[in-house]
Amino acid sequence: MPYEPPPYLASLTLAEIAALVADRKLPPVEGWAPQVVGESQMVIAADGTWFHEGGVIRREAMVRAFAGLLTRDAAGHHWLVTPFEKLAIEVEDAAFIATDCVRADDALVFRLNTDDIVIAGPDHALRAAGTAEEPALYLHVRRGCEARLNRSTWAQLAEIALAEGAEDNGWQIASQGATFRLLP
Repeated sequence: MPYEPPPYLASLTLAEIAALVADRKLPPVEGWAPQVVGESQMVIAADGTWFHEGGVIRREAMVRAFAGLLTRDAAGHHWLVTPFEKLAIEVEDAAFIATDCVRADDALVFRLNTDDIVIAGPDHALRAAGTAEEPALYLHVRRGCEARLNRSTWAQLAEIALAEGAEDNGWQIASQGATFRLLP
């Protein structure tokens, strides 16, 4: 069955977005206890490109499949987890890149480079890092993994924040009842 990417975020209501998020079926990696631990020979570059043994993984379906198996432990190490193996994967910055952002009702909605859709809120926090001159924003995606907002997505979020008076409230923005700082 061919892959159908989700429609353009700005054309969807929050209810439609929530239905897309609910329809995403992820493997239950939390319940797996693999006995073999090793190295995957994979790297996720800072720009979101996935590599295996030095070569770019060009099949987007493979990247989406691997992304569904990705976790990050408390020590900050990233792993690809299957029922049989737990393989280390090097992540240069963040496991995902946020490539689009819209305001839908009381929610901030992000699309990732893997076509995942994440609604910022208490379970998917925004985290400001970097410096005031070079800020970096990260969105918690799942299982400890984060997405870094690319430059255009950061600009989209800044426009939303400015329209909502963020300059007057210390550069904070709310989504789904949670408030997040946009500057470190």
